[in-house]
Amino acid sequence: MIESFSIKIPEEAIEDLKQRLSRTRWTDEILNSEWKYGASLSYVKEITNYWLNSFDWRNTENEINQYPNYIADIDGVKVHFLHIKSEKNNAVPLIITHGWPGSFLEMMKLIPILTRSKIPFDLIIPSIPGFGFSQKINTSGCNLWFIADLWNKLIKELGYEKIVAQGGDFGAAVSTALALRHPEIILGLHLNYIPGSYFPFLGSGEKLSEEENLYLKSADEWYREEGAYAHQHRTKPLTLAYGLNDSPVGLCAWILEKYYGWSDCGGDIESVFSKDELLSNISLYWFTETIHSSIRLYNENSKVPLHFSEHDVIQVPAGIARFHKEEPFPPRRFIERGYNIQFWKEISPGGHFAAMEQPALLAEEIVSFAEKLLNNS
Repeated sequence: MIESFSIKIPEEAIEDLKQRLSRTRWTDEILNSEWKYGASLSYVKEITNYWLNSFDWRNTENEINQYPNYIADIDGVKVHFLHIKSEKNNAVPLIITHGWPGSFLEMMKLIPILTRSKIPFDLIIPSIPGFGFSQKINTSGCNLWFIADLWNKLIKELGYEKIVAQGGDFGAAVSTALALRHPEIILGLHLNYIPGSYFPFLGSGEKLSEEENLYLKSADEWYREEGAYAHQHRTKPLTLAYGLNDSPVGLCAWILEKYYGWSDCGGDIESVFSKDELLSNISLYWFTETIHSSIRLYNENSKVPLHFSEHDVIQVPAGIARFHKEEPFPPRRFIERGYNIQFWKEISPGGHFAAMEQPALLAEEIVSFAEKLLNNS
């Protein structure tokens, strides 16, 4: 069952947020340390002041509600999604899946570009269960495979036989699982990230190249320096969630640090994101109380990593958009051991949040990939 949906956060929730912001008990910091030890105290204070005194969540609501929003009940799981249909009959269905600490709001800049592109698209932009307005799954087993099965049923419920799947971060993992488990509905797979747990199958006597081994070493180094968040999410997400679900500034700092560190911002976070964009996404997590349900997806996915077996090869055409600040990112040879790469593009500028940072560049690659698929079909 699919029903129309409109976002309307109660005024009392907005007032409660403002009261909590006004009562923040600030920590100290090493003088002039900026972002070296985590989220910069001066910047968190600055954006908190803006959140309290200038940011208007109703503007975000109005932007969301200008598009068709729906809630689908799929096997008892309620999934929120945007469904923006082209006026043309030959539109290419495209499902775009977000990651953490993002949300469906990541795609807001992509929507007007893709809806005006030379290739007509029907856009499906869902919220992963436990994110945004989708249902929280409070039992174990809500992992990338479970979500891929939900997407398969959603796609069929919407009446599509073949679809292009796109994603970064968790969205890349879900889209990969969708292509592995349900290849018959996938026209093509487009990714701007390779799932961190991905490891291809190696046959007897087969070895990785020097370049691939150097990548694995650099990935280990990255996780030692930057991966504490992921280790906490994978192992003890609930303990972390008590603080982040109770303190809006704590939640803000936890998410901001990733937007600063993973984007191609050159040390100036507002060179690629506005305060309103950052706070819209953070507010979504706050109002929906989804920080715990979102980060525990790391725990659930860790139990079923994307370690390909002998027969795990993605046969459908794959396109890779490699934004230069996205790290760690495997070399092409490592990826094509498990993916049928038909389209590859190195892109600069841009980082982890490609749809927000460089929506025009990402949209261009999606359109080019779709065009190649149509020409070859």
